[in-house]
Amino acid sequence: MPSQLEDPKEYQNIFHWAETQKDGSIPSFGTRRNDPYEYQPGFNNLFESEAVPGTIPKGQNSPRCVRFGLYAEQMTATSFVAPRHLNKKAWLYRARPAVAHQGFTELPDNQDTESNFLPINPRVHLSPTQLAWLPFDIPTDGEVDFISGLKTIAGSGDPTLREGLAVHTFLANTSMKRRAVVSSDGDFLIVPQQGSLDIQTEFGMLFVQPGEICVIQRGQRFKVMLPDGATRGYILEIWGSNFELPELGPLGANGLANARDFLHPVAKYEIETEPWEIIYKLGGKLFKSKQNHSPFDVVAWHGNYVPYKYDLTKFVNVGSISVDHIDPSIFCVLTAPSRDPTAPLADFLIFSPRWDVASHTYRPPYYHRNAASELMGLIYGEYAGRSDEFQPGGVSFECGFVPHGVAYEEFKAASAAPPPEMQISKGAIAFMMESSRMFTITDWAWNSEKKHEHEPKMWDNLVDNFSTHKEEVDKILAGMKKLGVSNGH
Repeated sequence: MPSQLEDPKEYQNIFHWAETQKDGSIPSFGTRRNDPYEYQPGFNNLFESEAVPGTIPKGQNSPRCVRFGLYAEQMTATSFVAPRHLNKKAWLYRARPAVAHQGFTELPDNQDTESNFLPINPRVHLSPTQLAWLPFDIPTDGEVDFISGLKTIAGSGDPTLREGLAVHTFLANTSMKRRAVVSSDGDFLIVPQQGSLDIQTEFGMLFVQPGEICVIQRGQRFKVMLPDGATRGYILEIWGSNFELPELGPLGANGLANARDFLHPVAKYEIETEPWEIIYKLGGKLFKSKQNHSPFDVVAWHGNYVPYKYDLTKFVNVGSISVDHIDPSIFCVLTAPSRDPTAPLADFLIFSPRWDVASHTYRPPYYHRNAASELMGLIYGEYAGRSDEFQPGGVSFECGFVPHGVAYEEFKAASAAPPPEMQISKGAIAFMMESSRMFTITDWAWNSEKKHEHEPKMWDNLVDNFSTHKEEVDKILAGMKKLGVSNGH
């Protein structure tokens, strides 16, 4: 059994995962002490795993007879003829194939979720205003599991168009019973903020805690259990793309999220002859299918289309060691390409503990207008880069080219402060879900009592320092005029 954490903030309080290794004085380990499962490391590898040794066929994928009478089932996630480096698939060897079910029933629409983010949809809203939400409440009345507690905040596009994304929150107070869910729309990047998630997948188990993320890809069935009770978190769902590691460019071969730190499950099967319910998400709608056996009866599997998790404390931050801020792309953990080679569909970035040592440099994020839509959340701790109140479990949103930056008091203090040589974001992890696409806001989020706007008055006292130097500037311009030099006017 895993060790229980005496201090729930044990991993929140470390500067980096390296601290857990005690300078090599203990045997190295790759998962948190209370994680009960084993994993396979790597990213986009060809993996294989078998719960019963000698199960996976060798030399072929679909023999006439699989050992133990198992069925061979292929999950094909890309075009059959996709280039090798993009081709994604998995072979599963299971007690019953997924086709053994009793048909589909359409479920009533969940009015708190959305999939069509085109402005012609009256249930979504455009706004240039900087918006924010206080933490959403976890329900206390009745039993609400992971899929029932799904709420959509914002997004772009539509899953039927095979390009776009949605940002959801999940608010749950009970584990899924004999119930599994599968998204036929896109990949889920899941970010728990409160409470751990014990996730059962067709490929095996994932234990995901606040400070970690996991990715369940399109078409993969899973079930979420809540070992810590009530839970809250965020989901970035992408359509028509898959998450990749960002290119490192001049950084070289190492840094940011290292491929070997991503962990994939090992095979673990469940044989049950009890009624199960499978919830299918298709075009944003939900459908129900029943079957009299567990959907997690996979004894062995191999392939590169596998769910995975990542511990954000392992992220290798990079930054300036001379002057100026580097652009926030250096904080990218995962990226999903779009059809535009110059702009991603979605980036997932984090702001975690790191050193700030740049000389002659203004410490807070610079005043900024950029092309991307930016939606931020806070997993734990305090984040000083926001313009107003920003709490764990909350959300902040800015659409493309809306100006943002700190209030004058923080600007003045930072401008007067000596060059920083300090650790920042200690005990905190914030994240950003960034996209080249324009977001619309759902009815659920737009009408939420948790919504508040960034108060524009906070920038009213940004002082016009330039005008205080009018006499000096006039002398400079007069001197230029005498010399016959144009000042550009």
